This record gives sequence, structure tokens and C-alpha cells, in this order.
Amino acid sequence: MLDWVADPQIWIGFFTLVALEIVLGIDNIIFISILAGKLPPEQRDRARVLGLAAALISRLILLLGLTWVVRLTAPLFTVLGQDISGRDLILLLGGLFLLAKSVTEISHSMDAPHDKDGRKGAGVSFTSVIVQIMLLDIVFSLDSVITAVGMVDELGVMIAAVVVAVLVMLFASGPISRFVDKHPSVKMLALAFLVLIGMVLVAEGFDQHIPKGYIYFAMAFSVVVELLNIRMRGRHAKPVEKDAPEEGAAPNMN
Repeated sequence: MLDWVADPQIWIGFFTLVALEIVLGIDNIIFISILAGKLPPEQRDRARVLGLAAALISRLILLLGLTWVVRLTAPLFTVLGQDISGRDLILLLGGLFLLAKSVTEISHSMDAPHDKDGRKGAGVSFTSVIVQIMLLDIVFSLDSVITAVGMVDELGVMIAAVVVAVLVMLFASGPISRFVDKHPSVKMLALAFLVLIGMVLVAEGFDQHIPKGYIYFAMAFSVVVELLNIRMRGRHAKPVEKDAPEEGAAPNMN
């Protein structure tokens, strides 16, 4: 019954699926980090944990309802010669929501001031942030589960891979969130990524498949360039600090 446990092909599929689930979860981590960053500092960690817990639960529910997930790919109706399935509708609505949310966040980031504690000018409720995270979790989970179904046949392997991937995302979300909050330019870059991902979701909803490798390569390249910019700005800031007179030092009269 458990012969698959000793099958090396199963383990190769497991580790490959874990890696893919983590890669597919990057956009989810970015979205959760940005939304959690709108909350007071003492609530951000709890929001991230609840958001990723919701992502795990939604993925497991979809995996347990594999028959329903497979049926989502069947055409429901046709618009201008284009077959629209349940999956297409979810991707379209999710993509449009992500586009609207990302553009709104970009606008707020440019206009809204911060106070000394890092809070935004406009208050945001904890419940509204969790609800928004859960809505987008459904869209991201659907893509994740369809990937799992296409790679592995054993349900137990799929569930184990998803659980491991979400746990890795949980440990990575804290450092990523703090890094994004510390560097405003990185946050703007992350929001631009979400706009890109929203456009990809809308395109997928119309059966215009864009290879994910191109998207993630562009994101990785942009992140490397931004890290180099951060390092360069840090190096230029150091000489200014060194030139400043030390406290209590006598002024140079020459």
C-alpha cells in the first residue's frame, strides 16, 4: 500500500514539487508582506501567520477536492469564440483584483505620509487585511494545486509537498517583510511585481499562457539590480557620516 514511499521517482517528484510550490508562493509572500505592513507593528507578525495559514488551508481543501478542481477546467460558456472555464473566471477576477489593489497601494505609498512609528496615515483594520489576503490566497492556491496535480499522482505526496512549502514560506515571510518595510524602493518594486502578476493572471484567464520562467527571471534580475543599488547607496552614505565632527571635539581653527 505504501510502496510509493520507497520509490525514488516519488521523492524526486516531491522535492521538485516543493521547489515549484515555493517559487509559486513568492508572489503570495510579497502580497501578504505588503498588506501586513499597513498594520501597526505589533499586529504584522500575526497577520502574516494567519495569511499563510489561510493559504495552507485553502491549498489542502482544493487538494482534497481534486475532482472539483479538475472540473474547473471544463468550459462553462463562450465569449467571442473564447471558451471560459471556472478556472478562467477565478484567474480573471483574481488578476483584476490584484491589479486594482497593487495600483491603489502604489498611489498610497507615494502620497500617504508615515508617522514616527511607521504607521500609515490612513488606518486599516486587521480584519480587512486578513479578508483581502484570504481572497488572493484562493487564486494563488488554485494555480499551486493545478501544478501539483500535473506533477504527482499520489495525494499524500501533494499534501506533504504543500505543507513543507508553506512552512518554508512562513519562516521566510518575516525577514522578507522586514526588508521590504526597511527599503521603500524595494516595496515599490514589489508592488510593480504584483501589477505584473495581475496582468499575467488576466492573460491566463483568456488562455494566453505566458511562460512563468520569463516572469520569475525578470523579477530576479530586478531584485539583483535593486540590491546593488541599495549597497551602492549604503557605501555613499558612509563617508558622510565619517566627515561629521565627533561630539565634544574641538572645532578646527585653521
